Amino acid sequence: MNYVLGIDIGGTNLVVGAVTEDGARVRGVKTVATGVPDGPDAVIDRIVAMAKGVIETTRREDPAANIIGVGVGSPGPLDRKRGVVIFTPNLRWKDMPVRDRIGTALNLPAALDNDANCALLGEHWVGAAKGARDAVCVTLGTGIGGGIVVDGKLVHGASDAAGEIGHMTVEVNGRRCGCGNDGCLEAYASGPAIARRAVEALDAGAASTIQTLVGGDLSRISAQTVFEAAARGDGLADELVRDTARYLGVGIANMLNLLNPEVVVICGGVTKAGDHLFLPLRREVARRAFKTAVDACRIVPGQLEGTAGVVGAAKAWLDQHA
Repeated sequence: MNYVLGIDIGGTNLVVGAVTEDGARVRGVKTVATGVPDGPDAVIDRIVAMAKGVIETTRREDPAANIIGVGVGSPGPLDRKRGVVIFTPNLRWKDMPVRDRIGTALNLPAALDNDANCALLGEHWVGAAKGARDAVCVTLGTGIGGGIVVDGKLVHGASDAAGEIGHMTVEVNGRRCGCGNDGCLEAYASGPAIARRAVEALDAGAASTIQTLVGGDLSRISAQTVFEAAARGDGLADELVRDTARYLGVGIANMLNLLNPEVVVICGGVTKAGDHLFLPLRREVARRAFKTAVDACRIVPGQLEGTAGVVGAAKAWLDQHA
């Protein structure tokens, strides 16, 4: 059976797996910390070692496995044609020839696409957006990414920069984002941004059980800490989650009014907040977007938990080598 390696490069984790040509199965999935401070060369070496391990595992589980290529999903902006990551705010990469570095090391033909595009490709191929002609994906993690499908086709734009939902402005004079702009959605609703707002509130004297969950060490606060506290009924945590939902609702309402999609799929660790996030988010979208657009659209969590980017990276390779 033919397999394509899928590599999902994130600001926090790297995920690699081998995906069957029909997308029905993923084998040998490996996840490790990205290790951003180690520098891009060390990260690429880590990816290659993981990929070789996945190949070994896949061939052990399926002796007939034939690895035909490798698809790579990376934060951008990037240049798909040259296979180069131009700049990544969270990884701090610049002009990295990621596609050729990985493809050459593995001796496999390689393809590169935006990581959020890959998440949408995976969900559109075999997940929550399967069958939709018009869809949007929002990836929530270390950063916020986005992907757009119109008339069944992924939208890349004139310079591969389409779908950067995390860098739409939601506050004109807002917080500085890692991209250098002010007021980006990512600066308010990404995982680190949620944690940062929690720390600021606690430093200002807010009462909360959040610090108890981290043993008083505020540097250990993460978005997941906030969600856990909210689930336990903590007032500050609930307010932080509602504020996050409001900012996300602003961004998604803009996408509904602009693109009128059938489905918006939300992927990533932030979605573990469940109804604490999705209920106020949907209310905010309904308040801001045209009713006809709201009525036509489902806002749902992704179905491919942990592997959407891997599956989509494999699909990106298949699409580019069809």
